[in-house]
Amino acid sequence: MSNKIKVFFVIPTLFAGGAERVMSFVSQNLDKEKFDVTLVVIGFEKDSRYAISGITVRYLNKDRVLHSVFTLAKIFRKQKPQIVISAISHLNVVMGFMSVFFPKIKFIGRHTIVRIQDKEFKAKYKKNTFKKRIKQPLGKGYKLLDIILCQSMDMFVDMRDESHIPEHKLRIINNPITDNFDIKLRDSNNGEITKLITVARISKNKGHKRILNALSKVDFPYQYTIIGKGVEKDNVFDQIKKLGIEGRIKYIPFTTEVPKHLASSDFYLMGSYSEGLPNSLIESCSVGTPVLAYRAPGGLNEVIEPGINGYLVDSEEEFIEKLNESVKKEWSPEIIRNSVYKKFNKKKIISDYEHLFFDVLNK
Repeated sequence: MSNKIKVFFVIPTLFAGGAERVMSFVSQNLDKEKFDVTLVVIGFEKDSRYAISGITVRYLNKDRVLHSVFTLAKIFRKQKPQIVISAISHLNVVMGFMSVFFPKIKFIGRHTIVRIQDKEFKAKYKKNTFKKRIKQPLGKGYKLLDIILCQSMDMFVDMRDESHIPEHKLRIINNPITDNFDIKLRDSNNGEITKLITVARISKNKGHKRILNALSKVDFPYQYTIIGKGVEKDNVFDQIKKLGIEGRIKYIPFTTEVPKHLASSDFYLMGSYSEGLPNSLIESCSVGTPVLAYRAPGGLNEVIEPGINGYLVDSEEEFIEKLNESVKKEWSPEIIRNSVYKKFNKKKIISDYEHLFFDVLNK
């Protein structure tokens, strides 16, 4: 009989997203001498954007999480995992309720959202506030989980103080830098057009519009690449047209070559009103590209070291000021890369997960 710890990672899909990338990466990199790992994907294999190797993968081919409950129950009953770790709020809620029927399994939910605090954003988009969307299920389903895994200190505080999750159930593990982010060779734009980039789902929360508003007011030549899809795409491109900057925008709906695009850029721009712990910021820094971001809850201050790997700003005026300043500054890709590798390297983060699993079983 195997002495390995049986761990099931459960995710809704393997679409191109931060949670999917982190969960699939961690599941493949746990010590195979100590852990027997299975990745369970609720969705369809045909929709997967990430290649998985070295572990068992099961696709349930369901179009909704709720449609997978009985199938998951059968799998848990037959396979008897010791630990089930899930990601994304609605799935975590379902796992919380399922935990009642599997008391011998330790259930861990990896949380991905921090409450939006920006008053202007709330005023504009009141119907979509965090409170209305997920506070009630958090209070019920999340409290049934054994552990809620937070990506940043901001998230930890939010879950403790606003969602009233007991502190003994909360842990913090940051997102890892995956293997394919190699440092870039170029260390400045050498007087060329400044290349700017954002890689994010196109939604109201990601703040594309406030980035565009600021860019319409700068006076240096630039090209701004937007990578990502989302429900706000048409509105964002209406804004681009209204501002008269169509000729400066490059749009890529999806690519498997994000590292290449980050490395060929001079600055990464972030306009989000809230984050979990933004993979895109860590990944940009890991290739040596500095970041300019609006200050927001969600661990940005755990990534950005002002003047070392970028800047955090509080207003459009400061955004424009720092962008103009950054264009003239000599940035060191090596220093930028080291600033994140010391905190988010693969060895450290995988070790954190392994220690979490041993700890939750011992308790």
